[in-house]
Amino acid sequence: MRVELGFACDEGGWKEVMNWLREKIFDSYNPNSFAWKMRQKRFEVFQNWISQFSRPLKILDAGGTIEFWKSMGFDQSKDIQIVLLNLEASPVDSPGFSSLSGDVTNMAQFRDGEFDIVFSNSVIEHVGDDEQQLRMAQEIRRVGKAYFVQTPNLFFPIECHNYYPFFQFMPELLQAFLIYFFDLSGGGIGRTVESWKKRLRFQRVERLPCESWEKALYRAQANRLLDEKKFRRFFPNGQLYREKCFGLTKSLVLYTSPSDFVTQEDELQFAVS
Repeated sequence: MRVELGFACDEGGWKEVMNWLREKIFDSYNPNSFAWKMRQKRFEVFQNWISQFSRPLKILDAGGTIEFWKSMGFDQSKDIQIVLLNLEASPVDSPGFSSLSGDVTNMAQFRDGEFDIVFSNSVIEHVGDDEQQLRMAQEIRRVGKAYFVQTPNLFFPIECHNYYPFFQFMPELLQAFLIYFFDLSGGGIGRTVESWKKRLRFQRVERLPCESWEKALYRAQANRLLDEKKFRRFFPNGQLYREKCFGLTKSLVLYTSPSDFVTQEDELQFAVS
């Protein structure tokens, strides 16, 4: 009863707090968020790296979106062509971009070495099991003359998709339970707060099909994070960049380079001040 009054004493208070955390910490498209700043630093590394290549450039973004490139101010490059590859093609409204449908684990529509660079940001952990992840890595290495691939680190304590500590080490059913009842990702924050206000008042909670148990279980199964050893095995000739957050490795990048302008463990490590 006291908890219920706590919710009621500040209408929308909990929802506002959770939305604030999402916007200021986790929203990678909000320029004022912590996640955006981390992504921007990573993209600065990419821009330093790509500056070593001669123009024009043809880039394949395996699993990416035009919004990502726009958020980094990359939609004004006249001498770079970027092809977005996803399960479904999407409209593009900037010159130099095109969007195709396809499977990143089987890019048979592309020739060997067709692209100067293959770029992929937080995708390989979503394609399936070890075999499918390896197939994606092999395809990236086949169709690209060079690559720049990023993935969250398995051993970073906060799981980056659902925002729970050590979520990645929990049993699958427990993961689905937390997603179903305590969805902290995206717009699920508001729904979670509202649904728990109803539960604490013994009211019926109705869910949309997209919030079903089956969907929660699917989401639990959709994230298979990689550790450094496995990631290196998929890209054996890549150089490693460890993205640091409070002294811990938040994500990993493996890349090939046309020159030795930086070493594996050099200035690419960014500590959060």
